[in-house]
Amino acid sequence: MTLLRPLTLLFTLALLTTSAHAQDGKIAIQKYNYAEWTKGIFSEATTVTIGTTKFIYLAGVGAEDENGPRGKVRNPGDFVEQCKYSYDKIKRVLAANGAQLSDAVKITTYMTDLRHRLDMGKCIGGAWGGVTFPSHTLIGVAALAFPEMIVEIDVTAVVQAK
Repeated sequence: MTLLRPLTLLFTLALLTTSAHAQDGKIAIQKYNYAEWTKGIFSEATTVTIGTTKFIYLAGVGAEDENGPRGKVRNPGDFVEQCKYSYDKIKRVLAANGAQLSDAVKITTYMTDLRHRLDMGKCIGGAWGGVTFPSHTLIGVAALAFPEMIVEIDVTAVVQAK
């Protein structure tokens, strides 16, 4: 027993210090900002390319006006319009990274009022059309990044690297 604990610790440390590598030994990470106000605060999108596969991670996308000053939220108080605008932004950021909604593999939606969940279904239907919605988690929260935000959506997508 006394020898087992140190061996387990050494094995765990070896696993933690071993770098993950693609078959070609390269992992490329890139971070992107599309709105001026996000620069220096957080990356709106991060891509991780491993071999021929590119993972696209979007930060929570809400109705923040990417052309306005920090904290300006479009359509205050209107869940459906904030949701539509969020998905419009999501489509544009995915496209900028070589993806589309059908490449999304995981969605997490944060809402300040879960009574809007039926409206969310309508918004999703309009945004996604005939595309099958991926794995999804819906979470009710007390507040989001800015007081006027009602909905925020995280997206993870996977595409072939070019």
